Amino acid sequence: MTLLTETDALAAFCARQADADYITIDTEFMREGTYWPRLCLVQIAGPEEHAAIDPLAEGLDLEPLWQLLDDESLLKVFHSARQDIEIFWHLTGRIPHPLFDTQVAAMVCGFGESVSYEKLVGKLAGERVDKTSRFTDWSRRPLTKKQIDYALGDVVHLRPVYEKLRRKLNRTGREPWLEEEMATLTDPATYSVEPTDAWRRLKTRSTDPRFLAVVAELAAWREVESQRRDLPRGRVLRDDTLLEIAAHKPTEPAELARMRGLGRATAEGKYGQAIIDCVARAKALPKDQLPDAPGRRDLPVGTGPIVELLRVLLKMRCEESGVAQKLVASASDLEEIAADDEAPVAALHGWRRELFGEDALRLKHGRLALAIDGKRVKLVEVA
Repeated sequence: MTLLTETDALAAFCARQADADYITIDTEFMREGTYWPRLCLVQIAGPEEHAAIDPLAEGLDLEPLWQLLDDESLLKVFHSARQDIEIFWHLTGRIPHPLFDTQVAAMVCGFGESVSYEKLVGKLAGERVDKTSRFTDWSRRPLTKKQIDYALGDVVHLRPVYEKLRRKLNRTGREPWLEEEMATLTDPATYSVEPTDAWRRLKTRSTDPRFLAVVAELAAWREVESQRRDLPRGRVLRDDTLLEIAAHKPTEPAELARMRGLGRATAEGKYGQAIIDCVARAKALPKDQLPDAPGRRDLPVGTGPIVELLRVLLKMRCEESGVAQKLVASASDLEEIAADDEAPVAALHGWRRELFGEDALRLKHGRLALAIDGKRVKLVEVA
């Protein structure tokens, strides 16, 4: 096992990887008690060596690692990269580029929806992944040999997985498809957390605009406070408490203290006043500034059967091409397309339009039909 805890050793290791065509990367982190994920380990495998880097080691300067990740000539390979990239983005304000995500590539290559690392390693590398250390506490030191070996296995096995997926993409001509997905994955906007949009994560059945305005104010305040204090949202204000406050709209500490999950000390303190201020701002909003209820589009009468036909077409096209349906279009995308030819959905752009979107519009307008030929569904041109 190789665990790097000193800056000179890290710098030397990173320098040796600089001439590689690609490196594979994974991280181990903890976020149960924090808002931001706490980076506990970074694993990297190059063509001839691999190492685990300990960000918690006293005195370790991670600058050589950041410089390696910034190297535009070096491809960085991850599996299910989004959380890893979120960590790097938060710590450095930069996103590794260029990037290859084997989970997305596997969906493009026909391995199903959100295929697991274990499944890919078994099929493409012929190895079995030991996941017994999966839920270990990565923040505790010293790390055991078993923990480090487990962590390094994730990047060592990822090399043959990447190489086989890359060859398959090249054979099928689908590399541009993956490039579109990587452009989204490396876009800083993907990782920006806007407090004003935080309320959209909450599940509520109410469509009352004034209620939603209070929810939006409280959720924005909670997001800012959670980031400032580096605490999980639920430690600042639980979802059920937030929704109860929005329903009752308390205007003074005594009313607030009666809300579930809040005590009198909190209600009468500075956080209680901040919550009451949120309610007051929402109640003062003009009607034309109240938020619209999120949710599904109200489909025009008669659109339902069109959605079902589009669903059949999507399944047919994805089975023929060996692409995961989830990657092409969602159920809400189908509803949007059924209602609007210019719907702002990914399925009507790029490779998705070529694979599905163009035929979806032709089917919708009667220029294509679905027919059954034996045990298969086929498309029929309509004159």
